[in-house]
Amino acid sequence: MDEREAALRQAHGHAVRWLASLSDRPVPARAPVDEIVSALGAELPDAPSTPADVVDLLATACEPGLTAFPGGRFYGFVVGGTEPAALAADWLVSAWDQNCVMRAVSPAYTAVEEIAGAWLLDLLGLPPACAVGFTTGATMANFTCLTAARDTVLRSAGWNVAHDGLTGGPPVRVIAGQDRHMAIDLALRYLGLGRPELVPADGQGRIDPEALRRTLTSSAPGTGDGPGPTIVILQAGDIHSGAFDSFPETVRAAREADAWVHVDGAFGLWAAASPAHAHLTEGCAQADSWATDAHKTLNVPYDCGLAIVRDPSALRSAMGLRGEYLIQHEHGDPVDKVPELSRRGRAFTVWAALRSLGRSGVADLVDRLCRHARTFATGIRAIDGATVLNDVVFTQVCAEFGDDERTDRVLDRLLAEGTAWISGSTWHGRRVMRISVSNWSTTDEDVARTLSAIRRAAS
Repeated sequence: MDEREAALRQAHGHAVRWLASLSDRPVPARAPVDEIVSALGAELPDAPSTPADVVDLLATACEPGLTAFPGGRFYGFVVGGTEPAALAADWLVSAWDQNCVMRAVSPAYTAVEEIAGAWLLDLLGLPPACAVGFTTGATMANFTCLTAARDTVLRSAGWNVAHDGLTGGPPVRVIAGQDRHMAIDLALRYLGLGRPELVPADGQGRIDPEALRRTLTSSAPGTGDGPGPTIVILQAGDIHSGAFDSFPETVRAAREADAWVHVDGAFGLWAAASPAHAHLTEGCAQADSWATDAHKTLNVPYDCGLAIVRDPSALRSAMGLRGEYLIQHEHGDPVDKVPELSRRGRAFTVWAALRSLGRSGVADLVDRLCRHARTFATGIRAIDGATVLNDVVFTQVCAEFGDDERTDRVLDRLLAEGTAWISGSTWHGRRVMRISVSNWSTTDEDVARTLSAIRRAAS
């Protein structure tokens, strides 16, 4: 057995043991950073080590400091686990070690990306001619789509930002709901566009359509010459309530103002794949771009955002590059759709998950996550002093336990006990327990065990 095979066998053994431990281990990590550093050794050794020994040390030293994200009782953030076929495909991604930039260099990757992209558009009910770029995550998917939006609205105003930059050009007006996700502000900061102009939202985080219409028909702040180049950002799935903007009304208002419409659907866009929940995304397909994250509701490994743009030429114009040494194809390459020149073969894992689940399996996954969320809401409402604060329409549940102090005590006790990992947040000025049901492996038993733990923490 050569060194590479020995290292892979060692990694496989540790991986299998880790996955087998998820049903019984405490969800929070058991060891702090300094213990992990001590176990690994802070000094770089002078002499080489055998690969198998390195893998063994890494796995053994890090195991106590790992959080059971892939298990069925992690509800802290909107992150999925890893569906089995996608996990196995991700191992192949590392072994194949493909440069996933051009079809001439890795035709296998390009073929898989094109198939997976077409399947995604079909499942999400989006126009089949859209371009689909595979990014690092939802933040960069939003960035990618908003780059295409910025460049397009400026081009329509007679300004070439790719050639002339932003200085001296007309200002771009960006409008979003007051409860938009912070990743939107980050993407806009990367783009040099600053904070968005905020429109009021209702108690569930849905942007007010009439307030949006009034904003769009007014002049941009600090100007007196009409709205100018405009981008409207909507959301499919509020991070606290799971609520969806009213797309028929809001998209129509944006269209009347000749604005580009972008939808941040990091986890909620997947509602469209379920006949039982597709009504939440009604009208969403009329937008110009959409961002989502396959690691969330679809449950593929990390590093897999999806940037979807109605006009492929707008995305290629914003993201494409040329190099004399590149072997680029007249029909386009993966490099034309995302910021990175070097990247993992993200589409391999998406293809594997979709091929494994099939159309009905994706719908069942979405429905199961939503059913678990409703079960959580019902169980929490039965706890003395507890209140569920949101309309549970998708996979998010927000609850409080009488007042901020008690809510924080419940959260602290819950994490200390270790049955589940649920994070706190502040929503509309109140401390809340925020439950995000995102993992394919969460079972009815996991939900029952977690509710029992919440009741103990609240007693």
